[in-house]
Amino acid sequence: MTTTAPRPATIPTPFTERFDPRLLAALGSFCISLSSVFIKVSHTSGSTSAFWRCLFALPVLLALAVRERRKSGPARRVLLPLLAGTGLGLDFVLWGEAIPRIGAGIATVLLAVQVVIVPLLAFAFLRERPAKRFVLAVPVLLSGLVLAGGLAGSGSFGPDPVTGAVFAMLAGAGYAVYLFLIRLSGGGGARAQSLVLATVSAGVVAVVLGVPSGTLDLSPSPATFGWLVALAVVGQLIGWILISAALPRMSATTGATLMLLQPIGAVLLGIGLLGETPSLLQLAGCAGVVAAVCFAGNGRSADRRSPG
Repeated sequence: MTTTAPRPATIPTPFTERFDPRLLAALGSFCISLSSVFIKVSHTSGSTSAFWRCLFALPVLLALAVRERRKSGPARRVLLPLLAGTGLGLDFVLWGEAIPRIGAGIATVLLAVQVVIVPLLAFAFLRERPAKRFVLAVPVLLSGLVLAGGLAGSGSFGPDPVTGAVFAMLAGAGYAVYLFLIRLSGGGGARAQSLVLATVSAGVVAVVLGVPSGTLDLSPSPATFGWLVALAVVGQLIGWILISAALPRMSATTGATLMLLQPIGAVLLGIGLLGETPSLLQLAGCAGVVAAVCFAGNGRSADRRSPG
C-alpha cells in the first residue's frame, strides 16, 4: 500500500498583496490627505469631526480586535493605550479647529512638528539619543514650520492663520504623545486592541471638550453626516489599511518617503479642490518641512539597519 504525502493547505493571498506596495502606500497617503478636505467641507467643529470619526471607525476596529484576540490573546496593557488616546483626541480636535483657520493643506503640514517632539520625548524618558541627521534637520524643520504657519509676519492664507498655526502645532504635539505612549504600550500582537482603546479615549476627549464649549454637534445635517462618514471610512480606515498592508513589504526608507505624500497631497488638494491660496513663503516653508522630514527619516531608517 502506497501513501501520498498530504498537500499543504492552500493559503489564500490577501487582496492587498496582489498590488505593488508602493502603489498601496501612495493610495493610502492620498486617502489620508483627503481627511483635511472632508473636515473643511463638512463645516463642523473640531470636536464634532473628532467624535464622529472615532464613532464610525469603532465597529471595524472592534471586529479586527476580536479577530486579533482570538489569535494572540488579550492585550497586556490597557492604561497606556487609553492615555495615548487622549493625545490622539487632542490631535483630532485641534486639527479640526486649525483647518478652517489656516487651510487644509497648511494645517496638515504643521502636524510635522511631531517629528521633533517624539525624539525629544524618547530622549527625556527613555534616554534615547537622537540621530545626527535628526539634529541637523531640526533647524530647517522649525524654520519651515514658522514660514508655513505664517508666523514670520508675512501675509498668510486663512481668516485666522496665527491661531490656526498654533492649533495645528498643538495637534502635532498631541499626536506625538499618542505615538510615544503607543510605542511604550508595546504593539506585539495586540495592535488592533490598543487602537480600539485609544479610539474610545479619543472620542471621550472630543465629548469632554465639545460639550462644555457647545461645539459638539450630535445631530448633523444629512450632507454633513455624509462628509463625516467619508472622513472616517476613506480618510481613516481605508487609508490606514492600505498603508499598514504596504509598509511591511517595503524598505523603511521607501515607506518613510512615500508617507510624505500625505502633507504634499493635502496642500495640492487644498489648492485644487478648495481654492486655497497659500503665500509663496508658506509654500517655501512647506517644502522645507517636507525636505527636513525626508532627511531625518532616511537617517532613522539607516540607524535601524545598523547593528547594535
